[in-house]
Amino acid sequence: MTMTLHALGFEPKQSLSRAETFANSHSFDRPTVVLDLDQVSRNFAALKAGLGDAHIHYAVKANPERAIIERLASLGCHFDAASRGEIELCLSQGARPETISFGNTVKRPSDIAFAWEAGVRVFAADAEEELAKIALHAPGAQVYIRLLVNNSQADWPLSRKFGCDRAGALELLDTAVLMGLKPMGFSFHVGSQTRRADMWDSTLDEIAETWAAAKAEGHELTLLNIGGGFPAFYGEEIEAPEVYARGVIERVRARFGNVDVMAEPGRGMVANAGVIAAEVLLVSRKTADDLHRWVYLDIGKFSGLAETMDEAIRYQFATRRDADPMGPCILAGPSCDSADVLYEKRPVNLPLTLKAGDKIVIRNTGAYTTSYSSVGFNGFPPLDVVVI
Repeated sequence: MTMTLHALGFEPKQSLSRAETFANSHSFDRPTVVLDLDQVSRNFAALKAGLGDAHIHYAVKANPERAIIERLASLGCHFDAASRGEIELCLSQGARPETISFGNTVKRPSDIAFAWEAGVRVFAADAEEELAKIALHAPGAQVYIRLLVNNSQADWPLSRKFGCDRAGALELLDTAVLMGLKPMGFSFHVGSQTRRADMWDSTLDEIAETWAAAKAEGHELTLLNIGGGFPAFYGEEIEAPEVYARGVIERVRARFGNVDVMAEPGRGMVANAGVIAAEVLLVSRKTADDLHRWVYLDIGKFSGLAETMDEAIRYQFATRRDADPMGPCILAGPSCDSADVLYEKRPVNLPLTLKAGDKIVIRNTGAYTTSYSSVGFNGFPPLDVVVI
């Protein structure tokens, strides 16, 4: 019997989504993200089915489009907010304050006070000074301590900037109690775009050791925030959302038992709900014998494709010339900044017949595109958004 990748629990490599169909059938005068809200709903349902009784807190930073927040709030989703602005956004779209976690470990004191007054009761910290701010402006708040992750297998590791080591975390639990706060447990982030559930194993082992040490010191931990890491398809096989989520939660339960679990999917919730409709501005070669063409798009690192930094995220492209012979090219954005080169170390295969004026669709770009788009670097407009 022949089994498809989808039947085996993997996402299919290519499919013409509703958003891509819409993008192909409409014209845009600037780079535009087309977002399919029904796909967001399907993603939430799949993740919820896989994660079971874990609380899903959508990472608002992935895509703060108001329609997405409203849809997810209506479905009972919770939210991970990084700022006062994101908290205000969630509240304005129907989220209840008790469903919002203030997950940034670097917060302005006045924003802590605002969140507390608004009814937010859960805050993150990874330093004593941050705990002091929370104790002053949100007295008696629930807190979780973010841990460093040293063994990430993600395509986009999130190390160093956030979190503390085991010794520091244990001290912070004691400090939180002394400050009148209620330490609930730990959070961590396995790294963005962790493509398979088994890639969580080493990180979960590391976190479990710190959890056991805290319990041994008498701390009654009740919450584990497993963060994000839920992947999208960028050219390499990934497990389907429900299969992936089930694999992750099974690994969590095997190590931590029946603890309360928070998950913060961002990319996995919205990436495949969006495509970018863009345009080719120029195709050229630097010398007569240059091995690679340069293809310049009307969108670049500063107008929504920041995740091409270090070529970590490999977007997939579709054109109306894809049946023509293909060849490698260096892909670049439109700005006058020499850093605005998307893929050069690993060139992209695009049609040899591609020319200025051709439409190009960038797939799975519903996450970390509009939220990374500048207000207009070099005068190029930020990403427009169409919700279908």
